[in-house]
Amino acid sequence: MKKGKKFFGVLLAALMLTFVAACGNGSGATEVSVGIVLPTKDEPRWVQDEARFKAALEDSEYTTEILFSQGSSAKEKENVETLINKGIDVLIIAPHDGPAAGSAVEAAQKEGIKVISYDRLITDTDAVDYYVTFDSIAVGQAQGQYLVDNAQGSGVPLYLFAGASSDNNAFLFFEGAWSVLQPKIADGTFVIANSSEAEALKDKATLSRDEMGKILGQVTTNWDPNEAKNKAQTNLTAAAAEFKGDVAILAPNDGTARSIADVFGSDSAITSYVITGQDAEKASIQYIIDGKQSMTVFKDVRTLVEDAMGMAVTILDGNTPETTGTYDNGATDVKAKQTDVIVVNKDNVKAELVDSGYYDESEFTGLE
Repeated sequence: MKKGKKFFGVLLAALMLTFVAACGNGSGATEVSVGIVLPTKDEPRWVQDEARFKAALEDSEYTTEILFSQGSSAKEKENVETLINKGIDVLIIAPHDGPAAGSAVEAAQKEGIKVISYDRLITDTDAVDYYVTFDSIAVGQAQGQYLVDNAQGSGVPLYLFAGASSDNNAFLFFEGAWSVLQPKIADGTFVIANSSEAEALKDKATLSRDEMGKILGQVTTNWDPNEAKNKAQTNLTAAAAEFKGDVAILAPNDGTARSIADVFGSDSAITSYVITGQDAEKASIQYIIDGKQSMTVFKDVRTLVEDAMGMAVTILDGNTPETTGTYDNGATDVKAKQTDVIVVNKDNVKAELVDSGYYDESEFTGLE
């Protein structure tokens, strides 16, 4: 009996060791090379990015997992922790909130993980190794220039809207737009219709971060189409007659542009409007074809994803990625790879977005 018990004990121990080893192998089998955290699944832009990130490593030896933060910094941090536990070597993250994402990426850095800030810059921490981005100032400049190029006469009411104050890109977009619009505000081509802070600073060509923050505090949409709609309605309700007629509208992206355009388009006192956008979302391309949105800044996500994944693979291969500039994030100068942007309107929408293979012609109506 004693020998039997001893044998059983040895067998049980062996089985337990086998089980533990199997669990360890299973854990290893689920290890992920590149972890990706995106802000939300509720915006078409990020869903497009997800699909392209998945495709980017299809023929690679490396693996990836994509998680969404759904507009929550707490969820974002949880996502990063989940990916850290899966053994990632590289983290690609488009932060929901630039400053708030700092603690999440600092946890990754402590584990020796390389951090790539994607599209949006993580600020106020040195735990960011690289930044892959479109030239955000150039985006704003393109939006502002389009309004300048399409302004008729002088005294044109100018409605300003911006992204979320928690997103560093919103400041860069506005900085770029202001650099082009300000001289035309100062000379009377445009008259600011919906921001007392911007009106007070209209003669200042270069704004400090705090000054931009005061303007954004009045005109932010928080990247939320519903908030943009409500703000546009409030602005038009309060607007005097001289701020109607033919107007110009700086809208920060396509989602907010469509909401704002719907509001202005339904006001009988608005005889025409020129409105900007960015991201080349399908719905906004249809709006451009239909004449309800004037332009969008096309940021070819295919290129941005390729840049980000190319950088990640270079790191995984033990090499140093190439960069084209740096961005000050408040704590350090982050090495960056910048991607060019393209202005799209009704005249070139087919050439840039259909003929290039970005979208299929069947996805739109009325395209010539």
